Amino acid sequence: MQQIAVWLAARPQNGVLGLALTLLFPLAPFFAGLVMAHLVFANGVRLPAIQAVVAGGLLTVLALVLSASAGQIVASAVTWWLPAFALAALARQWQSMPLALQVSVIIALAATIGFFVVLGDPTGYWNETIDASIELARSAGLHEQADMLSQSQPLIVPQMTMLFVFSAWTFYVLVTLAGYALFQALPGKRGAYGRFSDLNLGRVLASVMAVSSIGAVLTGWVWLQNLGFVAFAVFWLQGLAILHWLHAARRLPFIVVIMVYALLPFLNVLLVIAFAVLGYMDAWFDFRARARTNESKGCEK
Repeated sequence: MQQIAVWLAARPQNGVLGLALTLLFPLAPFFAGLVMAHLVFANGVRLPAIQAVVAGGLLTVLALVLSASAGQIVASAVTWWLPAFALAALARQWQSMPLALQVSVIIALAATIGFFVVLGDPTGYWNETIDASIELARSAGLHEQADMLSQSQPLIVPQMTMLFVFSAWTFYVLVTLAGYALFQALPGKRGAYGRFSDLNLGRVLASVMAVSSIGAVLTGWVWLQNLGFVAFAVFWLQGLAILHWLHAARRLPFIVVIMVYALLPFLNVLLVIAFAVLGYMDAWFDFRARARTNESKGCEK
């Protein structure tokens, strides 16, 4: 990993090639954002921005030569590069990855409310989106999948806003953290912008979750229900940070961390809920600070 990190950051053309190639990979959304975040952490904001323009231009020319969709290349570049670029830039500007993650949570909460401010009732929008997905699936010959989606549509639509915001936030945060991990593989860069394992979203955000959840129960307002869900679910990231802290403190073997990430695609709902509960409790009781205090007292004795 260190060799890849060093190669990408060593020369401007390496970064251009890395961005261009990852945008063509099967897992382009993940690797493209990862490389972008790494370049921002390693080289600042200006150079990666220029590299992205050059890489995007080269891919656009290639698409035109091959009679492919140049618009799709531009859309993919904006979708996968820009969020990782912005989050990494904030972390670098503030010299704190945990602070940037806290701000990303506020953006996610604002986006949840924004859906209801702009659309009023997002139900119609999501019905149209799902209908378009069903038609696309049928045109591709995926009739069984289209039928399943059509049958579950009434259940999915009311949850779509909060699931979309939470899923998008989770994806971009994990991509940026992966880029930060790659950056930390560079010599002397370990913990340069803080440690993810120290992440604490704080009691203010925990209070937002409590108030919005209680308000949703009392009023039945859908937008409060969505806000409460997102405000709770984002704490799974703090729970994940605790897992990394336990490993860094040598209280948990690395194989457990690997197993959690390996099981995440299969047990995502269960793991997210479990980590969210852990992270939310930690926001109030700060288990890591208590553990450090107990260790200090033990050393004094």
